[in-house]
Amino acid sequence: MWHEYLSVTHLDEALQVLSEQGQRARIVAGATDLILEIERGVRRGIETLVDITRVPGLDQISMDEDGVIHLGPLVTHNHCVASRLLIERGFPLAQAAWEVGAPQIRNRGTVAGNLITASPANDTITPLMAMGAWVTLASAQGERRVKLEDFYTGVRKTVMRPDEILVDIAFPALEQNQRGMFIKLGLRRSQAISVVNVAAVLTLEDDRVQRAAITLGAVAPKIIHAAEAEAYLQGLALDDDVIIKAAQLAQQAARPIDDVRSPADYRSEMVRVCTRRALARIRAGQEKADFPQHAPLLWGEGFSAEAPWRAAPLDRVVRHSGAEPIVTHVNGVEYRIENAHEKTLLRMLREDIGLTGTKEGCAEGECGACTVFLDGAAVMSCMVPAPRAHGAHIVTIEGVAQDGQLHPVQQAFIEEGAVQCGYCTPGFIMSAVKLLEEDPQPTRQSIQQAITGNLCRCTGYYSIVKAIELAAHIQAKRPLGEEVDDEIR
Repeated sequence: MWHEYLSVTHLDEALQVLSEQGQRARIVAGATDLILEIERGVRRGIETLVDITRVPGLDQISMDEDGVIHLGPLVTHNHCVASRLLIERGFPLAQAAWEVGAPQIRNRGTVAGNLITASPANDTITPLMAMGAWVTLASAQGERRVKLEDFYTGVRKTVMRPDEILVDIAFPALEQNQRGMFIKLGLRRSQAISVVNVAAVLTLEDDRVQRAAITLGAVAPKIIHAAEAEAYLQGLALDDDVIIKAAQLAQQAARPIDDVRSPADYRSEMVRVCTRRALARIRAGQEKADFPQHAPLLWGEGFSAEAPWRAAPLDRVVRHSGAEPIVTHVNGVEYRIENAHEKTLLRMLREDIGLTGTKEGCAEGECGACTVFLDGAAVMSCMVPAPRAHGAHIVTIEGVAQDGQLHPVQQAFIEEGAVQCGYCTPGFIMSAVKLLEEDPQPTRQSIQQAITGNLCRCTGYYSIVKAIELAAHIQAKRPLGEEVDDEIR
């Protein structure tokens, strides 16, 4: 693991550390990829993590006077899902962000981190490339701008130097005559890496394609353009024959491989199918049909894309290397923890504070058993470095009940027999509690979407969903602590 953890107050402080330490230092924003890469030995020789999450103003989504949309380096996937600006003027990115992981992962993982990881199966690269995006890289020597299509040199390889930080992602906002969408094919509905993903952005004039961009993910060492399909579409109306031909040309552009997720032949065929579906949906004006109007974010109440949740800023650089304690509030109690700077938040909660209700199931952000609230939002604690808890407010399953009374969600889990073996239960309860904070009367579909980051190995999702529905009724009918009326059940 790392040996030193720095929480900085300004990007210049982070750039100075990178300038001095080079390959031995890494930036922490979401850390959802970085922690796994360190633990799996993919990233070796990293001694210092530099946390920029306390730097104000880096989590903004905005549009400048030239009609260019900008995303800061701390913009998370859930920020994109909730952004009205992106839904209206950069929809393929919002759509792709919705397909990433699960709510807890989308609350931590950043778009910048997704780009930097540079996997050809990463979801946000494909739509951003289709929309003509570029990135700004900063170092102690200055800034440089790189087109996204020039940013990648191979699988998990970019042109970034060890002393650089990605400080801005930008692309022209879609105009009224431009439409686009993103389609992902995975092995399951959520928490899945793309087998294939496709983004299509069309500029239309009098029902004819003036310009087309079709980009393909997970079918080559880098995200690629289906150049022949793009050229073919220019000047043509999107009738059935044109769509079929364009999809075939896109298929020919793919260079897939066989791997554990798919044989190459299947990937190739799915490029054709997904491209055809994307073009047909755009023609019908149905590109937004499956996008949720009120996506479960597990932010709770009081947060929005315009005022996203974030940590309180620091007044000085905080260096955790053993001597400096992690000072945090957990369930309303202040703790001062020493020598936990090389751990994850999950391990610190269990080993140093003794709150064992938060479970370790997979330790890689898949199962949700370790879900806690960090500064108000649900996250996977196995994917959070422990020093990020410094100055933060955390709630674990032990803090959900109030004044000796079970939370309505806890009571409902008992009433519906949703506890089962119990191992996954704390994570499900945490997700449900946060869902009901932001949506007191969720639909069944919203409930199902909210718990996509939680795995039940007893396969008892029916009783869990029913319990969350009952909890919503309980909260609506009575204040916390009152008896449940039998008619509610």
